[in-house]
Amino acid sequence: MTIKRRITADQRLLDTRHNEEWKQKASWRVMKIQAEFVEGFDTLEAADLGDAIGVYGSARTPTDSEEYKLGIELGHKLGQAGFSVITGGGPGAMEAANRGAVDAGVKSVGLGIELPFEQGVNPYVDIQLDFHYFFVRKVMFLKYSCGFCALPGGFGTMDELFESLTLVQTEKVGKFPIALIGTDYWGGLVDWLRKSMMGDGKINPDDVDLLLVTDDLDEAVDHMKQAG
Repeated sequence: MTIKRRITADQRLLDTRHNEEWKQKASWRVMKIQAEFVEGFDTLEAADLGDAIGVYGSARTPTDSEEYKLGIELGHKLGQAGFSVITGGGPGAMEAANRGAVDAGVKSVGLGIELPFEQGVNPYVDIQLDFHYFFVRKVMFLKYSCGFCALPGGFGTMDELFESLTLVQTEKVGKFPIALIGTDYWGGLVDWLRKSMMGDGKINPDDVDLLLVTDDLDEAVDHMKQAG
């Protein structure tokens, strides 16, 4: 079976190889980008999320895996602590965190993104937004979350993680706790940050300390309570 690959709005904006009609030119796309910001702000302001935690993680996490169970437990514990849960709305680890939030009776948000291949929003999202542009979606994550937990993930998780970390390091956001869940998965990365980046003077020792790496979900949730 051949899967049809769509050309996304991001690709039309960024890929200069595509010839565009006048309504698709970058200057006109500003209106579409503005509309996404307006819809995002209006929807999430009206949702009255209170304190919310953004949870990152892989869409490829199998539903029968221990990682998926960990995601459910994390979402549930965050909910029990009074946090709403915001994810990318996809399957895998994102679905697990949303599922745990629903089980805990708190607001479960999914910030979906248009991709070349259909992914869809998971069934445990009760507040849904769909974006064409990654950068608009990232602003929503950062504006409406007061901290982040990262479950094991791939490039997307790394992108979101390091953008959040950069904003904390440069003091573009205030106190903004970040927890990496899974010492086996994240430990090598943090070791590299200390040995290579810090060792070569590219970052300060305090920068690495911005990350909590843990297997203890209660410790991660307590760390999120430092927000504010």
